[in-house]
Amino acid sequence: MAQESGEHETWDNPPSFMPSRSTGHSASRGGQANDTSAAPPSFSPRNGSSTPTPSQAAPRGGRSSAPSRSASGSSRAAGPQRQSPAKPARNGAKPISASSQPKHKNTGRKKHGAGRIIARILIVLVILLALVGIGLWSWVNGQLNKKDMLSSAADTPAPTWLILGSDERDGTAGTGTEADAPGSRTDTILVLTKPKSGPSSLVSIPRDSLVTVKNTNMKINAVAETYGYTSLVEQVETITGQKIDHVAMIKFGGLEKVVNALGGVELCYNSTVNDAYSGLNWTAGCHTADGATALAFSRMRYSDPQGDFGRAKRQRQVIAAIVSKASKASTLTNFSKTKTLASSALSAIVVDNKSNPWTLLQMALAFKAASGSNGVTGSVYWTDPDYYPGGGVGSTVKLDADRNLTLFTQLADGSHASGTVGGQD
Repeated sequence: MAQESGEHETWDNPPSFMPSRSTGHSASRGGQANDTSAAPPSFSPRNGSSTPTPSQAAPRGGRSSAPSRSASGSSRAAGPQRQSPAKPARNGAKPISASSQPKHKNTGRKKHGAGRIIARILIVLVILLALVGIGLWSWVNGQLNKKDMLSSAADTPAPTWLILGSDERDGTAGTGTEADAPGSRTDTILVLTKPKSGPSSLVSIPRDSLVTVKNTNMKINAVAETYGYTSLVEQVETITGQKIDHVAMIKFGGLEKVVNALGGVELCYNSTVNDAYSGLNWTAGCHTADGATALAFSRMRYSDPQGDFGRAKRQRQVIAAIVSKASKASTLTNFSKTKTLASSALSAIVVDNKSNPWTLLQMALAFKAASGSNGVTGSVYWTDPDYYPGGGVGSTVKLDADRNLTLFTQLADGSHASGTVGGQD
């Protein structure tokens, strides 16, 4: 039944249950009416159902059976009411205005609209990042100096990189020229392994390690110069029993350029050195080294009591320092420095034909992991560090073939514990 309130009237019964015609009886009147607008369904008191009770449904004819209620005197809460557009009022009253209808905030549309906007923004960002990534990929890949160096050996489980440091002269200040030292030697030979599970490893092979190529005894650092880089890769695969998937060779002057682009790296050595051969002048302790000093630091061996073995340790230290500083947020967020560093590194590196920016990134991450506290570092095992095979080869390092095969099998399957490996027991 309707109740009049001022000039408006509201309905206690849901519209679907209103009588089809007026009964001719008006509701009782009171003073100023309270707001009897319907509460939202979620706030309906008592009875949550919109189904009317018999007392709410008015019969089609005769007097209504529902008692009339005053706006102020009813103690009974209004039942749930369905929202409907304003209808012409009965008995000549004005239509129910929109202002008397319950006002519900339609936040769903706004939320959906905001969600669509966010989704579109994310799509645009993904597209932009993809374009930047493709552009960066293309730029890096275009800068890579590639060379045919891989062998045809069968694949092995763990990705394995061969990292070489060559004394090939390029005219960089302090490194001499081709005329000063004709030919090239691979004085740094590192094998980086990243198993599917377990610690990554970085193991060096001494430059004077004895190998046999085409029935000829020679030091491993002369193999590439004499027979080519594919032959060197094959010798490393013979020592390790693992397929070399990728090769990265740093040319002699490249190290200096990269370190200078980084603004120097911190290196430590606990002896004072004045070495005429490498040009290293070092005061015992830790210092920030520029490119020329880092290069001499990685080359020095005559003033090191451990000779080539000590030099291999320092070479690993230099490369680890470069990777660590290059991966810092302060470097990566400095676009100018990053571009200079990338240009310097790419101009100084030679990779195999199958390498690309992604494999180089994987190599850098594996190198960082191997150099960390949970990695495996050291050298291969040997039986004699001063072995003379004859034939004018001179002093060589005789390797422990069986033990090295076992070592690299464990490194490849991730079963080897973290720590230091290699040397002579």
